[in-house]
Amino acid sequence: MGDILSQNEIDNLLQQLNTGELDVKEISSETAEKKIRNHDFRRPSKFAKDHIRTLQMINENYARLLTNFLSGYLRTLVQVDVQTVQALQYSEFTNSIANPAVLGIVNFSPLPGSIIMEINPSIAYSLIDRILGGKGMSVEKVRGFTEIELAILMRIITQMLGLMREPWENVIELRPTLDRIETNAQFAQLMSPNEMVALVTFTAKIGEVEGLLNLCIPHMTLEPVMPKLSTKLWFSLIEKGSTEESRQAIELKVEETKIPVTAILGRTSLLVHDFLMLQQGDVIALNTEVDGKIEVIVGNMLKFYGKPGARNKKTAVKITDIIREEEN
Repeated sequence: MGDILSQNEIDNLLQQLNTGELDVKEISSETAEKKIRNHDFRRPSKFAKDHIRTLQMINENYARLLTNFLSGYLRTLVQVDVQTVQALQYSEFTNSIANPAVLGIVNFSPLPGSIIMEINPSIAYSLIDRILGGKGMSVEKVRGFTEIELAILMRIITQMLGLMREPWENVIELRPTLDRIETNAQFAQLMSPNEMVALVTFTAKIGEVEGLLNLCIPHMTLEPVMPKLSTKLWFSLIEKGSTEESRQAIELKVEETKIPVTAILGRTSLLVHDFLMLQQGDVIALNTEVDGKIEVIVGNMLKFYGKPGARNKKTAVKITDIIREEEN
């Protein structure tokens, strides 16, 4: 009983126990009964909750990359977010597709089989309109796609698929390629209708146009990497990124980085007339004294003070003081 009992209800229960109206053994036997969970053999669940969570993490990273790419590519405000990640039968996915549709059949190499990227027609029309120089508006009446429009969609979907490699790199090195685009769900029967798939649904907004983008990933495609679709393994791989080897590799890259270093002997101000009258042999008075310190600029930051001199018959600067401006 989840509710809190009042004092009167507690007194009534005690009275019933004393009079024998309630039997403690019957109550304990009812609570000791095993809870039975229904199992649908026609729809076995092949995706564990751990797998769904990991797929959501992967595709949240993918949605972030898509947002950045499309915003720059279309030169307009684009927002892509993961709405849901769920396991269902392939027939449920295909039955929800309207005609015409944009179904990209993607070879998910090196994993077996193919996945489907479905783009809502309103989003597809908006992409085409924006790429062709329009404002990114969708059409009022849904119609079929021309050959030119399909060619444009093939190009942008290919670029969108290239962004999948980074989010999946902790699981497998993907090489997804677009095989073809279908506009009718009847021609995209890639597997048995009863096959379980993971359906990742994104919400996409291009300017004022909103729509959905779906990724249909069959279980048989993900089966070789199912053990890696675990949140425990995922976080352990992230932690391995800060090992001693990776730290040394980062230090080596930093040591090899080239930055400009400039020694400023001094500064002065000249009138344009005086500057134009300068000739060889003229002396310019600087604001640095003979025994004063000169500034050493690293990048755009004052980092050192030094004194000019010579070393091995070459002009040199001897560092005398270190300035830690970056700490401020």
